Amino acid sequence: MGIVKEFRDFAMRGNVIDMAVGIVIGVAFGRIVTTLVERVIMPPIGMLLGGVDFADKRLLLQEGVEAADGVVAVPEVAIFYGEFINVVINFIIVAFAIFLVVKMMNAAKKKQENEEVAAPAPSEDVLLLREIRDALQHR
Repeated sequence: MGIVKEFRDFAMRGNVIDMAVGIVIGVAFGRIVTTLVERVIMPPIGMLLGGVDFADKRLLLQEGVEAADGVVAVPEVAIFYGEFINVVINFIIVAFAIFLVVKMMNAAKKKQENEEVAAPAPSEDVLLLREIRDALQHR
């Protein structure tokens, strides 16, 4: 039973749970960005480049050969560089979005630290009471 308890303690630590939540959110964010790249950004870019669809671009190394009965005898061999271009653009967008999120978080953290450092000035009542205290001490 010792190893089960140890594993439970490990899995329930705050860092592990935070990491799991981050991974789930990251996967969902990745899907959003992938759809953004494939369905929103790449079609206009392809249109501007003369109707090019990057997902279909490939360098054919060997054509596939079908047998008489429709079964593939020799599979097609190709380098799908268009998909690679889509993935690179996807990565750049994700990296930029994460950069912006981290930048905003750092700015918010710095602002919070500055607010914590700057103590509020004492009110006029407190200043008056201090003057009275100091005057009474000098008598």
